[in-house]
Formats: sequence, structure tokens, C-alpha cells
Amino acid sequence: MMERHLPLVEQAMEALSGRTHWSPYPDDHAAHAQNAPEGERDFRELLGRPFALDQPGRDGTVGPAPGQGGETSPYGFPLDIAYPHSDPGRLLTAMETAMAPWRTATPAERAAVCGEILDRIHARSQVFAQAAAHTSGHGPVMALHAGAVHAQDRGLEAVALAYAEQTRFPERVAWRRPLGQDGVFALDKTFRIVPTGIGLVVAGAVFPAWNGYAGLFASLACGNAVLVKPHPSAVLPLALTVRVAREVLREAGFPPDVVCLAAEHPGEGLAARLALDPRIRIVDYTGGAEFGRWLTEHATQARVFTAGSAVNSLLVESTAGYRDMLANLAFSLALYSGQLCTSPQNLLIPRTGITTDEGHKGYDDIVADLGTALDTLLADDAHAADILGALHRPGLLDLVARADSGRLGTVAHRSRAVRHPRHPDATIRTPALVCLDAARAADVETLLTEWPGPVAFAVAVDGADAGVELLARTVRESGALSVGAYTTSPRVEAALAEVCADSGVMLSLNLTGDWYISQSAVYSDPHGTGLNPSGNTAYGTAAFVTPRFSVVAVRRRV
Repeated sequence: MMERHLPLVEQAMEALSGRTHWSPYPDDHAAHAQNAPEGERDFRELLGRPFALDQPGRDGTVGPAPGQGGETSPYGFPLDIAYPHSDPGRLLTAMETAMAPWRTATPAERAAVCGEILDRIHARSQVFAQAAAHTSGHGPVMALHAGAVHAQDRGLEAVALAYAEQTRFPERVAWRRPLGQDGVFALDKTFRIVPTGIGLVVAGAVFPAWNGYAGLFASLACGNAVLVKPHPSAVLPLALTVRVAREVLREAGFPPDVVCLAAEHPGEGLAARLALDPRIRIVDYTGGAEFGRWLTEHATQARVFTAGSAVNSLLVESTAGYRDMLANLAFSLALYSGQLCTSPQNLLIPRTGITTDEGHKGYDDIVADLGTALDTLLADDAHAADILGALHRPGLLDLVARADSGRLGTVAHRSRAVRHPRHPDATIRTPALVCLDAARAADVETLLTEWPGPVAFAVAVDGADAGVELLARTVRESGALSVGAYTTSPRVEAALAEVCADSGVMLSLNLTGDWYISQSAVYSDPHGTGLNPSGNTAYGTAAFVTPRFSVVAVRRRV
């Protein structure tokens, strides 16, 4: 495993050092097309039966019996998979025992084992894509990317960062201090990497793999055992991951209980219960901001990493490519029905309009043209379904209904239902676009709230400076992961860069073509900053891995 995977880890370290484009996992559909039928067949074989996972403390099953929970595909059918439920106390006891030999392995050995886990997951990318589609509602491209290959990149990125930081200290050094004519004072020093303890991954429903792999592989590569607590509606992607990890650990000579799954019964509240257990020393959480704050306040025995809610804004101040801007904005709003944590929600547009390569465009012109761009992009239901995916939870329909009702503001572009050609029971909606005015306090309250799903707001502002100020306020008060702007003004660009640095959020300027505000390039873009209320951590940075281990020195007088 070390011969096969350490060179790859070193390549990832090099890419991280230069923040260049690189990936060992191809993300174009052509590279995976030949495995698509096998992936769908393997997924179908998982349905309607118990999920095979041999781990300690089993005391029942989760789903699909009435009252026991169970996953339902957003495309309109139950998965009917029964997962093993384990007594949490017995699981943690077994994991403590299993962690002892894992923590004594070298950083290189652990990195190699993690590389093998990712390699085997990659070989089954199509079944992981199917799992993502039918738990989180991803469309085909999003499922392959966020549910498979880009999640694998996120995992390898974490392994490379962990390996780099652990090997920063030499294992042994001869320390000599000159003492003038009396010679030298001599010490031999050794440095040992000491893992922090058992990690708990509390995963979300939208991107269980893409978000979950960062913490899972960072903790694992640093020598910690990891307990994975999936979201009840998206268990399958992480159950498959845990099964592969246990397989590889066993073959490498380590106890498989280094990685375990904690599926929960409805209403069990397992995340809160586990997070407060003194044996849990690391918590990686993805989900709503409220529970993230609760974890930070109450799980004081652990290092808590949170990735929570976000309200992302985009300022439209001026552009030298009006039609390209509209096309990019329309796709950004439509992609995965606006359910990404980086999707733009608030489009800030000067009420007096903007300058473009097609002349002056008023606020009403921009809003109408954006609606036309959405209609053009999503005209064909089959094509629209692939871009939009399906709504992953029923409550999102209520948000769309409120936007379409006109109670929030003037409806500029009404949402419509899309029929999936293969899954007629899927819940799919195009984006609703609502006009708000930053001069009205009630409208500001609306746009400072996260609206996850196909709802966006065209916000009239009193010019560029007012837009920059509102963007900064939104980041500071509500949190954001990605903000953007279209501007030809160096002054506006400089002002935006300054407020984004001050409030701690990534800024994307004048994006056109096939790159969007919602995208994050692994090995290059840090995801999050930890500087605003959207979360306290940043994937892709050394700070994400260093709290997962310590360095303990032994000094010996020669």
C-alpha cells in the first residue's frame, strides 16, 4: 500500500503547496461511463435488504420497519435498506481498543491505508453516485462529482495535509548547545505524534460524502479512530464508505473497529448523546447553524469543527459580457435547485441599473432577462431535471410555495414543476425569483435568512457602495461560504476584496463560462474560513488537521 499510495499523497502535497489544478480522480462522465450499468446494478442490489456490516454492540436495526426510520429517494421510491444499530457505549469501548495499534502506526503507514480506502471507493464511483442521487437528490453530474470523485479529492486532500503536518517534526534529533571552553551540552530528542482521540463525524443530508470525507480522513490519517453518524435520510453513502474502510483496515493488519457506523432510530438524538461522551475528542459537524452552536458550547471535551448555514450574496454592478453573465447566473441558481451551501441567494442590483457591453440595463431589464435565461436553460424537462436534481426534503416545497405566493415580494419568475422522464414521482422545481428592496426593513430581514432550495432574491440597492455594505453585513450576521460580483470598476473590486477579507469569505469576480460561484476546487480553494457564522473551520488548510494530533517530545541527556 505504501508503494502504491505514498507517491499519490506526495503529489497531493505538491498541489496543495502550489494551490494548482490537479486531481487523480477524473470527473468527466466519459471516464466512468463503462461502469455506469454496473454501478446502477450494484445500487439496486442494495435495496430492500439488510446492509451487511459486521461491527460490535449490535442491538437491532434501523429501517425500513414502521417506526424504525428508513431512507426514501427524492426521486420517489423507498430504499428499504436495514442498517445495523449498535449500542453506542459498546461501540466506543471497542473503538478505544482498536485505536491502540492504529495510533502506533507511522504517519506514512496511515496515509497509505487511507489511500487504499480512497482507491477502492474510487473504483466504485458509480455506485456511490447512485447512492448520492437517491439519498440527497443529486442530478447525474452532481452525483458523480459531489457524491464520488470530488468527495474522494476532499478525502485525499485531508490525508495529504495530515501527512505533511505530522512529518514536519523529525522523529529524532541530536541537539547540541555550545558551552564555550567547557564543551557542549548534549541532548538526544525524540518526537512522537500522539492522536487526539476518537473522532465523531456528524454528517449532513445534502453532501454526506463531500463534507464528511474531510473530517473522516483527516482524523483517520492522524491516528484517530472515527465514528460516523450519518444523517437519517442519507445513510447509504457513508455506510458504503465505512464498509470499505473496515475491509482495508482488516487486510492491512489493523482492527476494523478503527472506523464504525452509528445509524440511529428516529428521535434517538444520537448526535447530541455521542458528542457529549468524554471518549469523543473530535467532532466534525455539517448541518444547521443552531445545532453547530450547541455542539461548540456543550461538547467542551472535544475539538469541534462546524460547517453550518450560509447566505451567499452576489453584486451585479457592471459587466463587459452581459449575456455570458446571465447564462452563468442562471446556471448557478438552477444547479442542484440552489441546495448547495455555496449557491447564490441574494442578487444585489443597483435600482438605477448597470452599464454593460449592450448599453445601460435597468433593474427591471436585468431581472426580466435573468428570468428569460432561466427559461431557456430549463426549457426541456429532461435536461432541466439533470441540472436541478430533486428536492431532498419535503419542507423545501413550503419555501417555494411562500416565494411563489407573492407574500415575500413581487414574483419576477415563478417556479414550475419539472417531470423527470424516468422518475415521475420525483419532486423537482425550477428556481423562483422574488424582487426585494434593501430600503425596506422587512425585506432585509428576509434576505438575511437562509432559504435553502430553489428560491433567490433580486435585491434593489442604492448603488454599488450600498450593495457592498449589505453584502458585508450579510456575511457578518448570517454567515457565507462564497460571494461574488460582476464589475468592471477597479474601485468596486478593491472595496469588495477588502470587505470579504475583513468578514472572512471567498470572493469570485466576473465568472463566465463553465465555472460558477458555487464551485470549490479541491487542493486549491479552501472551503470556508472559520471567520464568519457559516462555520468555524476551513477544509484544505493546515488548521483543519493540526488539532487532531499533538507532538510529545522525550529529551535524553547524552
